[in-house]
Amino acid sequence: MNPYFNTMKKITIIILLAFISISYCNAQEISFKKHSFVGYVFYEDGNRLGLNELVDKIASNAEVLHLMKNAKSKSIFASVISFSGGALIGWPIGEAISGGDPNWVLAGIGAGLAIVAIPIGASANKDAKKAVALYNESLKTTSLNRFKPEYKIIANTTGIGLAMQF
Repeated sequence: MNPYFNTMKKITIIILLAFISISYCNAQEISFKKHSFVGYVFYEDGNRLGLNELVDKIASNAEVLHLMKNAKSKSIFASVISFSGGALIGWPIGEAISGGDPNWVLAGIGAGLAIVAIPIGASANKDAKKAVALYNESLKTTSLNRFKPEYKIIANTTGIGLAMQF
C-alpha cells in the first residue's frame, strides 16, 4: 500500500475528529437564582457575575446585549429611586427617634418613590432573565448545526479523491 495514502488517511481522520470535537464545544451557560434583596443573581460555572461582567460576557450577541443593557439601565434607575426613597423615609424617622420635629411628608414621598422603584426593578429582572435565556439558547446552536459540508468525488490526473467543501 502507498505510504502517501496512509498519511493522507491519517490526516483526514485527524481533521474530521478535530471538526467534530470543536463543534461540540460550547461556552458555559449562565444560570440565575432568585435572591431576596437584589432580585436575581447570575452565575457562570458556579462563579457569581455582576451586571458589568454579564454584559461583557454576552457582548457577542447584539439582541441579547440590547436586552441586558436595558435591564442594567432599569436596574440602576430603580436603585437610585429606591435609595432616594429610603433616605426620605429614614430622615423623618431619625428625627422622630432623636426627639426632633419630623417632616412626615418627606416619608410619604419616600414611600411613593420606593413603590415606584418596585415595578422598574421587576422589569429590569424580567429583561435580564430574558437576555440570559436567549444567550443560553444561542449556545445550544452548536457549530455542528451550522457546519454543512458538501462532499464531491473528484478526479484529476493524479487520481480519484473525495473533496469536502465547507
